[in-house]
Amino acid sequence: MSKFLKFNVDLDSFIDELNKRVEENNKKIDELLKIKEKTYSNFVKPLGMMDEYLEQFFTPLSHINSVNNTEKTQEIYADSLPIITEYSTKLSQNLNIYKAYKEIYSNEKNLNQEQKKVLELNIQNFELSGAHLDEKTKERLQEINIRKSELSNDFSQNVLDATSAYEYIITDERDVEGIPQSDLLDAKFEENGVTKYRFTLQMPSYIAYMTYGKNEKIREELYRAYVTRAPQNEQIIDELLALKNEMSRLLGFPSYAAYSLASKMAKDEKSVINFLEKLLINSKEQAHAEIKELQEMAHKPLCSFDTAYYSELLKKEKYDIDEELYRVYFEQMSVLNGMFDFLNKLFGITFKKTDEKLWDEKAFSYDLYMEDKLKARLYLDLEARKSKQGGAWMNNFQTHCIDEKGNKQLASAVIVCNFPPSSENNPSLLRHDDVVTLFHEMGHALHHMLSSVDENEVSGVNGVEWDAVEFPSQFLENFAYEPHVLKLFATHYETKEIIPDEMIEKLVRSKNFLSASGMLRQLEFSIFDFKLHTELYQGDEVQNLLDSIREESALIKPPSYNKFQNGFSHIFAGGYAAGYYSYKWAEVLSADAFFSVVDEGIFGSEIAKKYLNIVLSRGGSLSMEKLFKELMGREPNPNNLLRLNGITI
Repeated sequence: MSKFLKFNVDLDSFIDELNKRVEENNKKIDELLKIKEKTYSNFVKPLGMMDEYLEQFFTPLSHINSVNNTEKTQEIYADSLPIITEYSTKLSQNLNIYKAYKEIYSNEKNLNQEQKKVLELNIQNFELSGAHLDEKTKERLQEINIRKSELSNDFSQNVLDATSAYEYIITDERDVEGIPQSDLLDAKFEENGVTKYRFTLQMPSYIAYMTYGKNEKIREELYRAYVTRAPQNEQIIDELLALKNEMSRLLGFPSYAAYSLASKMAKDEKSVINFLEKLLINSKEQAHAEIKELQEMAHKPLCSFDTAYYSELLKKEKYDIDEELYRVYFEQMSVLNGMFDFLNKLFGITFKKTDEKLWDEKAFSYDLYMEDKLKARLYLDLEARKSKQGGAWMNNFQTHCIDEKGNKQLASAVIVCNFPPSSENNPSLLRHDDVVTLFHEMGHALHHMLSSVDENEVSGVNGVEWDAVEFPSQFLENFAYEPHVLKLFATHYETKEIIPDEMIEKLVRSKNFLSASGMLRQLEFSIFDFKLHTELYQGDEVQNLLDSIREESALIKPPSYNKFQNGFSHIFAGGYAAGYYSYKWAEVLSADAFFSVVDEGIFGSEIAKKYLNIVLSRGGSLSMEKLFKELMGREPNPNNLLRLNGITI
């Protein structure tokens, strides 16, 4: 019998089965509360595993809705959200469970570190959910949570629908001159004997024209379509912000930002704003120089829809580097197998492909072995298709732990990307950015799969502070530029020739091309997100806030029709509200650890071994602040973030 659950979902019976499981859980909760002598093992552990099992039932639905989105998956997913949200809200507000957890934490003397952390996080979660408040307030908080989940789902679906609905058809061959052959093949179709090219807002297609398309009017048309997607999300943003503000105040916080920081590494709002604004100041001078160089290349004032195109031209001129020439060395399966080889050399882990049938013929799975023992399973769905959410992400499915019966459960994780699709005659050839993305998501997956923690609630990515969760992903992505690592997989897909040293040198030299400008863009997102949640903004105030931040951060002013926020799914449909700064916060940790491994020669590095045994294997069982100090023997050095990005001050 397999140690891993099937990624199956029966849409027809899902809601009935979900209701049944929720009802059974509620009965179990009542039974557990009747126990007179409550302990960690007879009370906390069973409750924690109930959450794990419900999550395992729900994850396949949310996953399928993201990767094979249909009207039916949308309907079932939307119908399930109020059920799940009502159940989890009531559970997190249960005063009797809250009191029991506090008593166990105070009275049980032989708790280990993992168990203490589970109790600490749960007690904090109860307090952040209002378990100690009156019934009327709890009811309102429950209403808010249900509505928030519905709005976030609507936001995400609106973006997907708008992205899928748009296409731009080109009939003039001159308008596609300079576009890479592999992208042209994806865009090309015949209609009434006429060759045409279809470009969409799906990432591989959109990026191809914005980067290589010579026709400025078409670039602007595509850009306008992209930054004006889902205008109906303006109303959703207003309602979400109002609900989050109300929720925070009911829980005793002055703002959603303050509420959010209660469970993060960053101590207070001032620390976050100071961190971001200092980075902004340190990056600005170099960013100005970069944009000046770009404008000299364009011989005209730059618009937002010009930057990718002229950046590619400047990159070719400055570094003699043509992104398209690299793609033949980055065939998808070669990159994947090479990454596995690298991870074997770095951490001693191996991956073996399974013959499991999954949700799409392009999806597949691997079993992960450590010291010849089965450790975890990894699912991969890497290619773009119309019914799939854009972007890239990692989802956890099963969590490594010892269950309530004393049996070991192994971990499993899913990586989803949107790489150029392969066909019978054409392989999926990646851009180097895609390679970096794959390494990034693999970093998340390893954090979850390599856990050795026994308590599911603090195992893998569970229990890790949100502003530390990007540390392992960013740490791993940095190796996608290391020559010794690239040579493990960068082979020509036809000739099998290893990528020449000269090409690697050019790639490494160009790594920090326009890096200060890129830093400003990420800081714009981070500052906007954080300030947006420090007080209540509504209607035009949202755009006015973004415009005021852009005065400091955007060296090329976006057009007035740019409504970027309507597609900012990270904060309005994901978990990054008042937390987008986490990418840069965690990058301080990842840059510091990465340079330490590189300084030791990468393979055979003692820091790499410690990183596996301290950071990856211990999940959320200790704060990342403590884990980092144990790893490095000191506090993080923020200057390594600037060094990583090639920013000199």
